[in-house]
Amino acid sequence: MRRQIFTSTTAIALLLGVGNAYAGMDEAKAFLDKEIGDLSTLSRADQEKEMQWFIDAAKPFAGMDIKVVSETIATHSYESQVLAPAFSAITGIKVTHDTIQEGDVVEKIQTQMQTGQNLYDGWVNDSDLIGTHWRYQQVRNLTDWMEGDGKDVTNPNLDLKDFIGTSFTTAPDKKLYQLPDQQFANLYWFRYDWFNDEKNKADFKAKYGYDLGVPVNWSAYEDIAAFFTGREIDGKKVYGHMDYGKKDPSLGWRFTDAWLSMAGNGDKGIPNGLPVDEWGIKVDENSRPVGSCTARGGDTNGPAAVYSIQKYLDWLKAYAPAEAQGMTFSESGPVPAQGGVAQQIFWYTAFTASMVDASAKAVLNGDGTPKWRMAPSPHGVYW
Repeated sequence: MRRQIFTSTTAIALLLGVGNAYAGMDEAKAFLDKEIGDLSTLSRADQEKEMQWFIDAAKPFAGMDIKVVSETIATHSYESQVLAPAFSAITGIKVTHDTIQEGDVVEKIQTQMQTGQNLYDGWVNDSDLIGTHWRYQQVRNLTDWMEGDGKDVTNPNLDLKDFIGTSFTTAPDKKLYQLPDQQFANLYWFRYDWFNDEKNKADFKAKYGYDLGVPVNWSAYEDIAAFFTGREIDGKKVYGHMDYGKKDPSLGWRFTDAWLSMAGNGDKGIPNGLPVDEWGIKVDENSRPVGSCTARGGDTNGPAAVYSIQKYLDWLKAYAPAEAQGMTFSESGPVPAQGGVAQQIFWYTAFTASMVDASAKAVLNGDGTPKWRMAPSPHGVYW
């Protein structure tokens, strides 16, 4: 989930075990030269020492095949196209990393858990599944596995404190079931250059009575959205908001990724509110869900939740491009890079790469630096 505090963890879960090639240090050195270089905090000697550990630890498993799956985003495409082949070349263990739509990832993992048919050995899936993994007990409890059966194949240099988001992938039994792979930080995105334009600043102050700047609440966000929508900048009319609304699995996480709690839904707590979490689901003292509606102690249909959905609809219709209503998460993500959007309240850092590549010239300065910035997301009236 891209969670309260607006951080999302996508994590690796192992549902069973492993999986041709000759391997060695030559392949490892080639990988370090091409992909790592001076990007690591480790010295080159320590990097090679770690590579040697992988080579030695993998010898009993040479020739095995491992199948892994994840959703299709740039991070996982890199893992699939670069890291998996490199691991295979270095260790002799063949890794096939498929990338598919996230809705399909969820369907396949559900099928595997319910039928026992082994579709994949490793899964990169949202930390939202932590409750499922804990209850079904069909994935490895990594805490015990790394100290027990998996000790010989656990990198001795692995430090769990280096990983962001382990609280999201730790179950109520205090065991780690998923290892964070990448983060979907959910932030506020805005056109820094437009916000610092003197005419925009003066006109906004004259209309609303306060300075144009990063909004800290939804009321200010709405003012900014209204101000920029229809305003002409560089000869083109722009929009004050961007979002997506097409019926699609991604529309589900548009709300489950803490939108309700951004408005003030649920109780306080990290990583989840207790006893009512950011989805409005109440759990008992044993972390068992007991209800989500207000009649059963939950908050999914409470005032903050209703308000959050209404604002989503109002802003999508009033301040976003008309085509946004027919877009999915993946289709809408790169739109701000086209240069016609002033701000976006619900923006994933997964789209950072598309905001600085060759297709994003409209939002980049001549020297390649961004005309945009990120900031903490504003929160709603029930916060």
